Parts: sequence; structure tokens; C-alpha cells
Amino acid sequence: MKKGVISSKNLFRYTVVGYLVLAVFFVSLTVHLERKNASPVSSQRLVPIYRVERDDKCISLTVDAAWDNEYTSEIIRILDEYNVKITFFTAKLWADTYPDDIKALALAGHEIANHSATHPDMADLSTSAIQKELKDTWNIQKELAGAMAVRLFRAPFGSYSNTLIRECEKLGFYTVQWDIDSLDWKLKDPQTVIDRVLSNVSSGSIILMHNDSDVITTVLPTVLEALIKDGYRFVPVSQLIYTENFYIDQQGTQHLIAQ
Repeated sequence: MKKGVISSKNLFRYTVVGYLVLAVFFVSLTVHLERKNASPVSSQRLVPIYRVERDDKCISLTVDAAWDNEYTSEIIRILDEYNVKITFFTAKLWADTYPDDIKALALAGHEIANHSATHPDMADLSTSAIQKELKDTWNIQKELAGAMAVRLFRAPFGSYSNTLIRECEKLGFYTVQWDIDSLDWKLKDPQTVIDRVLSNVSSGSIILMHNDSDVITTVLPTVLEALIKDGYRFVPVSQLIYTENFYIDQQGTQHLIAQ
């Protein structure tokens, strides 16, 4: 064979190699473009509703109930005195122990929302375990509270995950946190709790308190009176949030999508 002349056999080999190189190149390019154009939703961290973007001075007071019931009757009395309706996030274990309290709250016009069955860290649970926690609690709330049972969920300890939020959505629950933590379960000075709430509230805020707090019946009248005087209007969470045509930013603020 003359020098510089490619045999037909080698030409075939080079052609095959060339096609393979081109194939690898196009496959790599396709994968790159798919990744570049892929929706970020799959990898983006999902966020519950911490507050709602509103300008009408509507706010929600929420009370978590998982332990004890010493102050329930007095809380109902105070709320009734100020004609304020709120949302109680109750655990199934609390409902099992104090079913009459659930009935009394519902009768007084307060929403009963889901706070899990056994009060676990639900960010670590499997999908089946999450579903059981949600469904078991919902079933007893519907039985005891009837129409006042609402499909809102708050994770114990405020601990959540993408899996938890997706499972809530599948079952029709809106996941709700808070933007104002009164720390009423921890702080023993009522005025400190009052100041935490009043200095941080804004239109669309969701305030967190606890049914078993030793200071709740002391701080509640002052907080309600001050905020009502300042023009705020308390509504249950189901009336504060948007249930369609909304998005939640990474800070947890729910926004209505303009139509």
C-alpha cells in the first residue's frame, strides 16, 4: 500500500469511530440541554405558609394543642369576650384524651386543624407513616368537630420536608407555620410574650400560641385588645390564606397570583 493512502478497511474503522464520537457528542448535548431547561421544582425546597401577603390588616391567631387542657375553657371565654374566632391545631392524642374540648371549641366557632396524631418529627417519617398521621387525626376531628374541622396542617416542632408537604397536598391539606412565635410555652414573663407579638405583627401575620402555656390566659386579653384597637381583624387561618391561584416564596410568604 502506498504511503498516505487509507485502505478501505481503515476507512470503515475511521468512519465508525467518527459516528460514535458524534453520537456521544449529541447525547451529551441533549442531556446538558435537558438539565438546563428542566424545571427547578423537583430540586427546590418546598416551603409551608408562614404568612400571607395582604394589605387589609387581617391576621390569624393559632393555638397548638397537644398536651393538657387546664386553660381551654378560659381561652374560649376570652376569645368569646372579644368576639374573635381562631384556629386550633390539635393532635389526635389530645383529641383522644379531651374529646369534649374539641366539641366545645367547634361549638364556639373555632376551626380545628391537623397537628398530627402522635406529635412526632414528621420530617423523618416515611410517606405511609405521614399519611397515617394525617388521616387518623382528620378522622377523629371530623367526628368531633364536624364542619369546623378544616384541611390545614401544622408540623410538630415546625419540622417539615418536601415529602411531608407533597403528602399533605395529595390529601388536600395546606401546610401552615407561623411568622410570629410568641414563645408562650417557654417565657414566664407575660409582658415579654406580649411584646414579642405586638412588635412583630403585620397584615397577614400568623401568630403561634399554645393551649398549655402558663401565661396564655394572661397575655391573650392584652394582645387581642391592643391589636383590635390598632385596626387588626382576626380571622381563622382558612379565611386568611389563598386556596387557589397562589404561590409561596422561599421566605414562606403566600402571594396571590394576579389574574
